[in-house]
Order: sequence, then C-alpha cells, then structure tokens
Amino acid sequence: MILVTGATGHIGSVLLRELQACGAGPVRAFTRDASRAAFPGETEVVEGDFAKGETLKPALDGVRSMFLPSRTGPDADILAAARRAGVEHVVLVSSITVQTHPHLGPAGENLAVERLLEDSGMAWTVLRPTQFASNALMWAGPIRDRVVVRAPYADTGLPTIHPADIASVARAALTEPGHRGRTYALTGPEPVTARQQVEAIAAVLGRDVPFIEISRQEARGRMAAVFGEEAADAVLDVTGGDVNDELLAVRDTVARVTGSPARPFRQWAAENAHLFR
Repeated sequence: MILVTGATGHIGSVLLRELQACGAGPVRAFTRDASRAAFPGETEVVEGDFAKGETLKPALDGVRSMFLPSRTGPDADILAAARRAGVEHVVLVSSITVQTHPHLGPAGENLAVERLLEDSGMAWTVLRPTQFASNALMWAGPIRDRVVVRAPYADTGLPTIHPADIASVARAALTEPGHRGRTYALTGPEPVTARQQVEAIAAVLGRDVPFIEISRQEARGRMAAVFGEEAADAVLDVTGGDVNDELLAVRDTVARVTGSPARPFRQWAAENAHLFR
C-alpha cells in the first residue's frame, strides 16, 4: 500500500494518476475533504486531518510507502506515527532553499523535517524542488478581472518547475529501485521570469495581459499583510532579492530520474488556461 498525503494538491493529484497508470498496486489517498476531487481508478480514500492525530492511524494501516509534503502538519508526530505503523519508506517534498538559502526561516524548518526523517529509521527520499509553476495562480484573479498584474523582480528568471514533474519523480522514487537514501534537487528546463510567465499565460488566452513591475517595498507591504513580514521577506529574497548561482542553476534531475524531459512553463500555462479565464 502506498499512501499519498496532500492528495488533492498540485503534486498529489497528479501522483495518484501516475501511480494508477503504472500499476503500482494498492494506493490510498489521505485528504481533508474527499468531495473536493474525483480520485482515479481504484484509489482508496481516507478523510482526515494532520491536526487530528487520531485520523492518521487508519490512513497508515498497512502502508509500506508514503508521500509527504513537508510542513503541512506536525511533521514529528506524522513521522513517528508512520514509523509505529510499519511504514518502510517516505518520499518527502522539501525545498531547494535548504541548499540555496539555508539562512531563511522556512528553509531551516524544511531542513529540520529532512533530519527528522533521516533519523527516523525509515528509508527516505528527499525532493527539493525550486519555484512551482503553479505559483502563477496568484495572478489568476487580476487576469480574470482584466486588471494589471503587478510583480517585483520582473526580469529575474528562476528555473520554475511544473508540479507534475515533482509528481513524476515521486512516482519513480515510490515504485522503482535505486532512490532510497537520495536527495534530488528539481528544476524546470529553463529560467523563466515573471514577465515571461505572464506573457505565456497571455499567449494561451489569446489576449494581452497588462503587467507592471513594482518595487520590493510595495510587494512586501502586500505580502506581509497576508503572510506576515518574515514570510514576505523570505519569498522576496528567493524570487529575486537574494538570488545566487545555486538557485538559478538548471538541473537535469527530472530527465535522469523519469526518462522524460522537464515540462516548460508554457505547457503548465496551456494546461491551466481555464483558471485564468
């Protein structure tokens, strides 16, 4: 049995489909609300919440391998429960900032979860993706409303990754030999700036999308009101204020692990155009 947590998320939903398509055997989805999505094939669904530890026990019953996005719940408790339940292997989604920006608070939190897993006695595979293509959904409202998209660091290009590529690497790690005890830094196939992302979305919509670069100060004020000052500074540092060669590097990990090239941002934009209309 493979347990996929975050089963309705950008990664988990694709991972479920890939596991079913490759005949991985019994697969279980763990989600807060099973009504939010249609699950593929013979997927078994267990509703629960990481904040309610008693709901995790039935989800873990009989599970040998687990997919776990970091920092979606009380990680120490989740990993301890998995170990007690006899889980043998955990594929953890962490962040590339663990190696590129270790001084930032969220990176330190991800590293702490990685170390908890490595010290748990279970086998592990750690995925460290860069910026998600799906982060562009923050502009969905303005684009649908046909107002100006505003973003800082308009021409700083990060090798943004399609969430489906993270899912494909996770599927390989869960079903193929040779991935236990490995840490994979994951990126897309090329750098893509915020301006280029908006242009790609405009192209698939078939209309102009106005775009204006704003200052870090203005962006920080908007983000801090929603996420808090520390989180706002961390995001802004990673997206342009404190970029470094390690963060900008394009890696071929997706192709090496899955045998298929990483998907470009324009493919994500085409697949998700309906969300911007």
